[in-house]
Amino acid sequence: MRVALVTESFPPQINGVARSVARAAAHLASRGIEPVVVAPAPGPGPRPVFDWPVVHVPSVRLPAYRHFRAGLATRALDDALDAHRPDVVHLASPFGYTARAAAWAERRGVPAVAVWQTDLPAYTRAYHLTAFEQLVWKRLKSIHSRAAVNLALSECTARSLTDQGIGGVAVLPHGVDTNRFHPSYRDATLHDALVPDGELLVGYVGRLAREKQLHWLADVAALPGVRLVVAGDGPRRKALERLLPQAHFLGALHGTDLSRLYASLDLFVHTGPFETFGQTIQEAHASGVAVVAVDAGGAAELVDPGVDGTHFPAGDPAALADLVAGLAGRRDVLRQWGRRGRLKVRGRTWEAEGDALIEHYGRALALGPVRGGLRPPVPTA
Repeated sequence: MRVALVTESFPPQINGVARSVARAAAHLASRGIEPVVVAPAPGPGPRPVFDWPVVHVPSVRLPAYRHFRAGLATRALDDALDAHRPDVVHLASPFGYTARAAAWAERRGVPAVAVWQTDLPAYTRAYHLTAFEQLVWKRLKSIHSRAAVNLALSECTARSLTDQGIGGVAVLPHGVDTNRFHPSYRDATLHDALVPDGELLVGYVGRLAREKQLHWLADVAALPGVRLVVAGDGPRRKALERLLPQAHFLGALHGTDLSRLYASLDLFVHTGPFETFGQTIQEAHASGVAVVAVDAGGAAELVDPGVDGTHFPAGDPAALADLVAGLAGRRDVLRQWGRRGRLKVRGRTWEAEGDALIEHYGRALALGPVRGGLRPPVPTA
């Protein structure tokens, strides 16, 4: 089987879509499937080398995100697909130039699998652009209607797609590397250096962008007996450093440094209400760390309140601070939640996700291509 993974983002860009596409391609190659990744050209600088082909199409830099480049829907995309002759086209978080790949698949009679990983309609609300929300949905529906199989990362995002009239939606959660993220990476020296007076070490890991709602952490950062550390980078970093002067900003961490930070936390916080999933929550759980997550979006589905963490109401930073303050004196509960979180994610490997993805490719091949936006009938037994 040959699979073309057409993505809006790919390394060296750092985000969930880029990482998941790289993981998927590596898994396909390990299973004897021939992947090719088609991605926007990353611009100047070194490019990672992979064991499978990566074709870069022309791209432009987005002013609001200086590290993000958007692919252009040019003939180069068609040429890349014609050259690889895929049996299946995988559309990763399709919205921009990937729409041309969906049209190519329809013309060539190749089934497409579309994976919804970014809640762009919700982002219009985060960026106060609600007038464009229905236009964004119209664009998304035009792409997803061309896919034989649509995948969502969580039940709530699957419902959002279904409510918009997009059919054939299945849920495929991300896996997590339970070896890279492991309680054994806990570093007492690092922990004590960050909280020399025995404070509760509370951490956030992720992109520093407006939709993450990190300003809700202001009350947490100001709590006595609590130290907030923030790992990551993004367009809001300088503003957040001014807003959260008590917090310690570590920048983007990778490899063992990131593993050590996760495992050395006492509590992980996740504030993004617009997430289709919430991969950092799984990484914290794999590291044996309890999680407080916003009760909204895909992130909420990853935390079982009273079992491996708890929720706070979206838009209520005071409630979040009260929760963290109460947990500061319940270290035994946090350790218990952390152990349960680790147990919960042990079977959620990237290998399991990759094999399930291959099964969805097989389902798309069995269904056949979508013609004129009409989904093929589902075979009956």
